[in-house]
Amino acid sequence: MQQQTVSPRPSFPSHVRRYDSGGFRVRRQILDSRQSTLADILGETTGAAENESFKIVTIHDEVAQGAKYVVADGLRKVPPYYFTYLTYCKERWRDRNILDIFVTEFRDRDEEYYKHALASGLVTINSKLAGLDTVVRNGDRISHRIHRHEPPVPAKSIEIVFQDDDIIAIDKPSGIPVHPTGRYRFNTITEIMKHELGLFVHPCHRLDRLTSGIMFMARTAKAAQLMGARLRERTVFKEYVARVVGKFPEQEVSCDMPVVTVHPKLGLNRVKMDGKPAATIFNRLSYNGKTSVVRCRPLTGRTHQIRVHLQYLGHPIANDPIYANRRVFGPDLGKGGSGDDDDIVVRLARMGKYEQAQSVAYEEIIQHSKKAQGEKLSGENCEICDTELYSDPGLNDLELWLHAQKYGSKIEGWEYQTNLPDWAQQNFGM
Repeated sequence: MQQQTVSPRPSFPSHVRRYDSGGFRVRRQILDSRQSTLADILGETTGAAENESFKIVTIHDEVAQGAKYVVADGLRKVPPYYFTYLTYCKERWRDRNILDIFVTEFRDRDEEYYKHALASGLVTINSKLAGLDTVVRNGDRISHRIHRHEPPVPAKSIEIVFQDDDIIAIDKPSGIPVHPTGRYRFNTITEIMKHELGLFVHPCHRLDRLTSGIMFMARTAKAAQLMGARLRERTVFKEYVARVVGKFPEQEVSCDMPVVTVHPKLGLNRVKMDGKPAATIFNRLSYNGKTSVVRCRPLTGRTHQIRVHLQYLGHPIANDPIYANRRVFGPDLGKGGSGDDDDIVVRLARMGKYEQAQSVAYEEIIQHSKKAQGEKLSGENCEICDTELYSDPGLNDLELWLHAQKYGSKIEGWEYQTNLPDWAQQNFGM
């Protein structure tokens, strides 16, 4: 039998733009993942040349094979799978050491892992092996083949509030990222909607992983542009509800303190005078003797804006694993911007790795259960890739008492809203 020769599939030139059926531009690395075999991309990576399947299977094909969900104990889990991370040099990466980029940009693995990956031939630049001393240049294509372990997310359904040919409004569950990022790929809103609902959508705006509520997903590029423009021009009003620590003032409270990202890798943001302008209006809805339910109306859209402003006012969201965490911010919980940034970063870096995340609300839960539960390093390692494994996330890792209840436009005369979560009911008790 004559052996078939498989020719390498060429990557698209960087100046060529391609679009999907919805009119969305397809990124260059996505095109490469669909058009190039694993052998084309991995090149000199250890084992690539000897593996015959690498000459046939594309990165896209291999990733699709990993899209499997297992639901157990209220969690949606993805069994570990192989994944070839493919990207092009970002502007902030230019002329930097590859190890430095991995360590500072990606939190899910530690420095020793990345040193091992480079030494083991798992990283290439332009299909050539990268080493510890390799410097990344403008235009370089970086590939990193890993055995991927995604964190579980809540096994909650994604409710559709409204849909037409252009836009889908969903009630996003808490604890699920919107799109692939960091340690998450299949356990994200866009991928779950694709694989479980058969819907191919793009997010029109951001909503934090832990935040629940109204979110708009576009079916077409034109719809995404129109909704994005409305949000940027602030013609859309937003209303959130949050349950916060203590007795919030009865009168309306406005906070216009600037917000800055202190540590992107840890997701830490704080009020700083050199930050970006931010403004939020708060109104108390109820008080149960321990915590208050507050309506929050953000007038700007800074990262963690509502969470940071509430902390600054002395009323952080009661179960916030960052901003209501006494182990990170101390007894005053960062009120008025108190606390040294460097010290806070050191303590926060331990959360979810060496200690389970804590919060004011979770402290009371622990007192009743006598046992803390949550994500942290388990002390075990994967038998295949030797990466450190984590325990399953707990309640304080998966839910935040912050819900986007209502989005609307008084100018255009439309409004969408969801039901209040159980924790936002007046008689809810911790």
